[in-house]
Amino acid sequence: MNWLEAIAWMAIIIGILQSVLIILDVINRPQMMMIMNVVWPLIGLYFPVFGLASYYKLGRMPKRQHRHGEHGHEHDHRHGKKPFWQSVFVSTTHCSGGCSLGDMIGAPLVFAIGLTIAGSRLFADYTVEFILAYLFGIAFQYYGMSFHHEHPKQELINAVKADTLSLVAFEIGMFGWMALVHFVFFAKPPEPNEPAFWFMMQIAMLIGFATSYPANWYLVKKGVKHAM
Repeated sequence: MNWLEAIAWMAIIIGILQSVLIILDVINRPQMMMIMNVVWPLIGLYFPVFGLASYYKLGRMPKRQHRHGEHGHEHDHRHGKKPFWQSVFVSTTHCSGGCSLGDMIGAPLVFAIGLTIAGSRLFADYTVEFILAYLFGIAFQYYGMSFHHEHPKQELINAVKADTLSLVAFEIGMFGWMALVHFVFFAKPPEPNEPAFWFMMQIAMLIGFATSYPANWYLVKKGVKHAM
Protein backbone atom coordinates (compact mmCIF):
# COMPACT_ATOMS: atom_id res chain seq x y z
CA MET A 1 0.00 0.00 0.00
CA ASN A 2 1.49 3.37 -1.03
CA TRP A 3 1.06 6.64 0.85
CA LEU A 4 -1.79 7.88 -1.37
CA GLU A 5 -3.79 4.70 -0.92
CA ALA A 6 -3.26 4.85 2.85
CA ILE A 7 -4.49 8.47 2.99
CA ALA A 8 -7.40 7.60 0.72
CA TRP A 9 -8.54 4.74 2.95
CA MET A 10 -8.25 7.00 6.00
CA ALA A 11 -10.37 9.74 4.41
CA ILE A 12 -12.97 7.25 3.17
CA ILE A 13 -13.28 5.54 6.56
CA ILE A 14 -13.59 8.89 8.35
CA GLY A 15 -16.33 9.91 5.90
CA ILE A 16 -18.26 6.67 6.40
CA LEU A 17 -17.98 6.86 10.19
CA GLN A 18 -19.12 10.49 10.17
CA SER A 19 -22.11 9.61 8.00
CA VAL A 20 -23.10 6.75 10.32
CA LEU A 21 -22.79 8.97 13.41
CA ILE A 22 -24.95 11.65 11.80
CA ILE A 23 -27.58 9.08 10.74
CA LEU A 24 -27.76 7.72 14.28
CA ASP A 25 -28.08 11.24 15.66
CA VAL A 26 -30.82 12.42 13.29
CA ILE A 27 -32.90 9.37 14.21
CA ASN A 28 -33.25 10.90 17.69
CA ARG A 29 -33.01 14.51 16.53
CA PRO A 30 -34.87 14.62 13.20
CA GLN A 31 -34.48 17.71 11.07
CA MET A 32 -37.34 20.16 10.69
CA MET A 33 -36.85 19.96 6.91
CA MET A 34 -37.07 16.22 6.23
CA ILE A 35 -34.69 16.21 3.25
CA MET A 36 -31.91 17.46 5.56
CA ASN A 37 -32.00 14.04 7.25
CA VAL A 38 -30.45 12.84 3.98
CA VAL A 39 -28.29 15.89 3.29
CA TRP A 40 -26.27 15.91 6.51
CA PRO A 41 -25.11 12.26 6.25
CA LEU A 42 -24.04 12.99 2.65
CA ILE A 43 -22.05 16.00 3.86
CA GLY A 44 -20.40 13.73 6.40
CA LEU A 45 -19.29 11.38 3.64
CA TYR A 46 -17.21 13.91 1.73
CA PHE A 47 -16.32 16.48 4.40
CA PRO A 48 -13.74 14.57 6.49
CA VAL A 49 -13.78 15.86 10.11
CA PHE A 50 -15.28 19.22 9.11
CA GLY A 51 -18.55 17.59 8.04
CA LEU A 52 -19.33 16.26 11.50
CA ALA A 53 -18.29 19.55 13.12
CA SER A 54 -20.56 21.46 10.71
CA TYR A 55 -23.50 19.22 11.55
CA TYR A 56 -23.05 19.68 15.31
CA LYS A 57 -22.51 23.42 14.96
CA LEU A 58 -25.12 24.32 12.34
CA GLY A 59 -27.46 21.41 11.71
CA ARG A 60 -28.17 19.46 14.89
CA MET A 61 -31.72 19.85 16.18
CA PRO A 62 -32.98 19.72 19.77
CA LYS A 63 -34.04 16.25 20.88
CA ARG A 64 -37.68 15.15 20.53
CA GLN A 65 -38.83 18.06 18.37
CA HIS A 66 -42.59 18.61 18.20
CA ARG A 67 -42.71 19.11 14.48
CA HIS A 68 -46.41 18.90 13.61
CA GLY A 69 -47.75 22.32 12.68
CA GLU A 70 -44.60 24.11 13.83
CA HIS A 71 -42.53 24.22 10.65
CA GLY A 72 -42.52 27.95 10.09
CA HIS A 73 -42.07 28.89 13.75
CA GLU A 74 -39.30 26.36 14.30
CA HIS A 75 -37.49 27.46 11.15
CA ASP A 76 -37.50 31.08 12.28
CA HIS A 77 -36.55 30.27 15.85
CA ARG A 78 -33.73 27.89 14.99
CA HIS A 79 -32.24 29.53 11.92
CA GLY A 80 -33.26 33.18 12.07
CA LYS A 81 -30.48 34.08 14.49
CA LYS A 82 -27.70 32.57 12.39
CA PRO A 83 -25.19 34.95 10.82
CA PHE A 84 -25.92 35.26 7.12
CA TRP A 85 -22.79 33.33 6.10
CA GLN A 86 -23.89 30.38 8.21
CA SER A 87 -27.37 30.37 6.66
CA VAL A 88 -25.76 30.37 3.21
CA PHE A 89 -23.46 27.54 4.31
CA VAL A 90 -26.45 25.37 5.27
CA SER A 91 -28.21 26.29 2.01
CA THR A 92 -25.06 25.19 0.18
CA THR A 93 -25.08 21.83 1.99
CA HIS A 94 -28.63 21.38 0.75
CA CYS A 95 -27.60 22.04 -2.86
CA SER A 96 -24.37 20.08 -2.77
CA GLY A 97 -26.05 17.11 -1.08
CA GLY A 98 -28.14 16.47 -4.19
CA CYS A 99 -25.19 17.15 -6.50
CA SER A 100 -22.87 14.82 -4.61
CA LEU A 101 -25.44 12.01 -4.55
CA GLY A 102 -25.76 12.21 -8.32
CA ASP A 103 -21.98 12.16 -8.69
CA MET A 104 -21.58 9.22 -6.30
CA ILE A 105 -24.07 7.18 -8.29
CA GLY A 106 -23.03 8.36 -11.75
CA ALA A 107 -19.31 7.58 -11.60
CA PRO A 108 -19.58 3.87 -10.67
CA LEU A 109 -22.53 3.47 -13.04
CA VAL A 110 -20.49 4.72 -16.02
CA PHE A 111 -17.58 2.53 -14.94
CA ALA A 112 -19.78 -0.56 -14.55
CA ILE A 113 -21.37 -0.33 -17.99
CA GLY A 114 -18.22 0.89 -19.75
CA LEU A 115 -19.95 3.95 -21.22
CA THR A 116 -17.89 6.41 -23.28
CA ILE A 117 -18.72 9.60 -25.16
CA ALA A 118 -16.49 10.61 -28.07
CA GLY A 119 -14.19 7.80 -26.97
CA SER A 120 -13.76 9.27 -23.48
CA ARG A 121 -15.14 7.89 -20.24
CA LEU A 122 -14.46 11.23 -18.56
CA PHE A 123 -17.00 12.92 -20.88
CA ALA A 124 -19.44 10.12 -20.12
CA ASP A 125 -18.83 10.69 -16.40
CA TYR A 126 -19.52 14.39 -16.81
CA THR A 127 -22.74 13.81 -18.75
CA VAL A 128 -24.26 11.12 -16.54
CA GLU A 129 -23.17 12.78 -13.30
CA PHE A 130 -24.55 16.16 -14.38
CA ILE A 131 -27.92 14.69 -15.33
CA LEU A 132 -28.22 12.70 -12.10
CA ALA A 133 -26.97 15.61 -9.99
CA TYR A 134 -29.51 17.92 -11.62
CA LEU A 135 -32.37 15.49 -11.00
CA PHE A 136 -31.39 14.86 -7.39
CA GLY A 137 -30.68 18.56 -6.85
CA ILE A 138 -34.13 19.58 -8.09
CA ALA A 139 -35.72 16.84 -5.98
CA PHE A 140 -33.85 18.03 -2.89
CA GLN A 141 -34.90 21.62 -3.55
CA TYR A 142 -38.51 20.61 -4.26
CA TYR A 143 -38.92 18.67 -1.03
CA GLY A 144 -37.01 21.33 0.84
CA MET A 145 -39.44 24.01 -0.37
CA SER A 146 -42.59 21.93 -0.01
CA PHE A 147 -43.37 23.15 3.52
CA HIS A 148 -44.41 26.48 1.98
CA HIS A 149 -47.51 24.68 0.63
CA GLU A 150 -47.50 26.33 -2.78
CA HIS A 151 -48.99 24.69 -5.86
CA PRO A 152 -46.84 21.66 -6.85
CA LYS A 153 -46.15 23.10 -10.32
CA GLN A 154 -44.95 26.39 -8.83
CA GLU A 155 -42.85 24.55 -6.26
CA LEU A 156 -41.17 22.62 -9.08
CA ILE A 157 -40.48 25.86 -10.99
CA ASN A 158 -39.05 27.39 -7.82
CA ALA A 159 -36.86 24.31 -7.29
CA VAL A 160 -35.45 24.56 -10.82
CA LYS A 161 -34.73 28.28 -10.34
CA ALA A 162 -33.08 27.67 -6.98
CA ASP A 163 -30.96 24.71 -8.05
CA THR A 164 -29.74 25.46 -11.57
CA LEU A 165 -27.13 28.14 -10.87
CA SER A 166 -25.85 26.51 -7.68
CA LEU A 167 -25.61 23.10 -9.37
CA VAL A 168 -23.66 24.49 -12.34
CA ALA A 169 -21.31 26.26 -9.92
CA PHE A 170 -20.82 23.04 -7.93
CA GLU A 171 -20.08 20.96 -11.02
CA ILE A 172 -17.64 23.53 -12.41
CA GLY A 173 -15.50 23.09 -9.31
CA MET A 174 -15.92 19.34 -9.16
CA PHE A 175 -15.44 18.64 -12.87
CA GLY A 176 -12.45 20.97 -12.99
CA TRP A 177 -10.69 19.01 -10.26
CA MET A 178 -11.53 15.66 -11.84
CA ALA A 179 -10.15 16.91 -15.16
CA LEU A 180 -6.84 17.63 -13.40
CA VAL A 181 -6.98 14.15 -11.85
CA HIS A 182 -7.60 12.63 -15.26
CA PHE A 183 -5.16 14.62 -17.38
CA VAL A 184 -2.48 16.04 -15.04
CA PHE A 185 -2.01 14.32 -11.68
CA PHE A 186 -1.94 10.67 -12.74
CA ALA A 187 -0.34 8.81 -15.62
CA LYS A 188 -3.20 6.31 -15.20
CA PRO A 189 -6.23 7.91 -13.53
CA PRO A 190 -7.72 5.90 -10.63
CA GLU A 191 -10.93 3.96 -11.25
CA PRO A 192 -14.11 3.82 -9.10
CA ASN A 193 -12.97 0.43 -7.78
CA GLU A 194 -9.88 2.04 -6.23
CA PRO A 195 -9.78 4.04 -2.96
CA ALA A 196 -7.73 6.83 -4.57
CA PHE A 197 -10.65 7.59 -6.91
CA TRP A 198 -13.04 8.19 -4.03
CA PHE A 199 -10.48 10.28 -2.20
CA MET A 200 -10.16 12.42 -5.33
CA MET A 201 -13.96 12.60 -5.43
CA GLN A 202 -14.06 13.80 -1.84
CA ILE A 203 -11.65 16.60 -2.75
CA ALA A 204 -13.67 17.36 -5.89
CA MET A 205 -16.87 17.66 -3.85
CA LEU A 206 -15.17 19.97 -1.35
CA ILE A 207 -14.06 22.18 -4.22
CA GLY A 208 -17.56 22.00 -5.70
CA PHE A 209 -18.96 23.12 -2.35
CA ALA A 210 -16.55 26.08 -2.36
CA THR A 211 -17.43 27.14 -5.91
CA SER A 212 -21.17 26.83 -5.26
CA TYR A 213 -21.07 28.87 -2.04
CA PRO A 214 -20.94 32.28 -3.85
CA ALA A 215 -23.80 31.19 -6.10
CA ASN A 216 -25.89 30.25 -3.07
CA TRP A 217 -24.97 33.56 -1.41
CA TYR A 218 -26.32 35.38 -4.48
CA LEU A 219 -29.49 33.24 -4.67
CA VAL A 220 -30.28 33.74 -0.98
CA LYS A 221 -29.61 37.48 -1.22
CA LYS A 222 -31.98 37.75 -4.19
CA GLY A 223 -34.65 35.67 -2.44
CA VAL A 224 -34.54 32.86 -5.00
CA LYS A 225 -33.48 30.48 -2.23
CA HIS A 226 -34.54 30.68 1.40
CA ALA A 227 -31.94 31.18 4.12
CA MET A 228 -31.60 28.05 6.22
